[in-house]
Amino acid sequence: MKRWWRQRTLHARLSLLVAGAVAAAVLLVSAGAWFTVREIQQDKIAAELVSDAKTIAANPAYWLATEGARARYGDSPDGSPDGGSPGGGYPSHGKEIGPCWQIIDSAGNLIGGTATPLPITDSAAAVASGATGTAVQEEVGIGSGNYLMLTMPIAGGGAVQVAVDRNPDERVLVTFAVLLAVGAAVGIGGAALLGRTVSRAGLAPVDRLTEAVEDVAVTMDLTRPVDVAGNDEIARLGRSVNAMLSAIDASRHAQRALVEDAGHELRTPLTSIRTNVELLLSVERRPDLAHRLSPEDRAGLLEDLDAQVRELATLTTELVELSREEGSREAAEQVDLAEVVTAAISRVQLRAPALTFAGDLRPVTVLGRPAELERMVVNVLDNAAKWSPPQGTVTTTLSADAAGFCTLTVTDTGPGIADEDRPHVFDRFYRAAAARSMPGSGLGLAIVAQTAAHHGGTVTATPATPAGTTITIRLPA
Repeated sequence: MKRWWRQRTLHARLSLLVAGAVAAAVLLVSAGAWFTVREIQQDKIAAELVSDAKTIAANPAYWLATEGARARYGDSPDGSPDGGSPGGGYPSHGKEIGPCWQIIDSAGNLIGGTATPLPITDSAAAVASGATGTAVQEEVGIGSGNYLMLTMPIAGGGAVQVAVDRNPDERVLVTFAVLLAVGAAVGIGGAALLGRTVSRAGLAPVDRLTEAVEDVAVTMDLTRPVDVAGNDEIARLGRSVNAMLSAIDASRHAQRALVEDAGHELRTPLTSIRTNVELLLSVERRPDLAHRLSPEDRAGLLEDLDAQVRELATLTTELVELSREEGSREAAEQVDLAEVVTAAISRVQLRAPALTFAGDLRPVTVLGRPAELERMVVNVLDNAAKWSPPQGTVTTTLSADAAGFCTLTVTDTGPGIADEDRPHVFDRFYRAAAARSMPGSGLGLAIVAQTAAHHGGTVTATPATPAGTTITIRLPA
């Protein structure tokens, strides 16, 4: 059943749910109505039997005086078609009497009554003899009829029995049940049609949203948003889809820009490498021209090749770092950021032994990825080392604040960043005019900004006093 249910469309499931809910309500109301009518009918019959039995028991001699007629139900004691009692066979001073009645003595013998004899059961005999002091109601069969009989004791001994045929009432209940069944069937059928209409109307926005998303999947056009109207759940879903399309479009543009920028940045070292290699190959292929390339020039070319290859390797590594997917990154853990910064300072100090690295690092624990955090700090320190003068100082501080964040600052003593370049230093491949003559890819600080954002932090660049630049990184502690 679960597999069958999952294979149904949303339209079909909603229609079935509406039809099922209405069917359950209709069946419940119909069953309640039928049982209520039956109870009311039974109570009415029982009340009439008690009333008739009390009337006869109050004056049995009067009713026995009519014994000579012994009329069946519907006949009057004088033979007229309309007797004094419309409900029973004999006059009752205006009171309706059940169709069959009789009086028995204390020994259980029949004294008199209507022409239709009633069975004297053991319960009836017990009431007549006084063994049972209360009236007894029971169902008995008389001919082809199903009768409800009441035996009530008479003061001074004996009992009166009154019975009524239940078949007419049961036929009424059967007819009522058939009518209810027909009505329920019509109601359930109408509910099925209504459920289908409701499902179509209710899911129309979903269908339009589905068509729009399928159109985007076919055309790959992420610039056309889905039409959204209202504030219901479907409108919320539509706005979420539009936000997702915008995010995908922005990601696609960012990837395209990254590829274009990477191609541009890779072209420069590759062109230089190709030119140098072609020059060296031409000399190797024509020894007669070897005198034109001195050993010093050859050594310079090889050194330039080595530098270009290193730059190419660095650029490739940074591109991979920038394009790394979230799923392939290492798991986050509790990290002592002071230890990470200390390790990064040790690595950069090996590459810049002439510089002095001063620091004031206080223990701070952050939730992060150790390798990414260390690379972020190394990039900041490398940038500070590159711009600091010989014998300069790079100062690093780390502390926590009361707002639940920690602050890492790296200050160099270089010339500083021009005001027009400062807003762009964390952009990919951006290189200030003063930096174009120096080695670098323009990706180092972009990786710093990306790593800080991945860890829920921020990074800023501000001028230092009296000279230099301060890079400030704030991370949740």
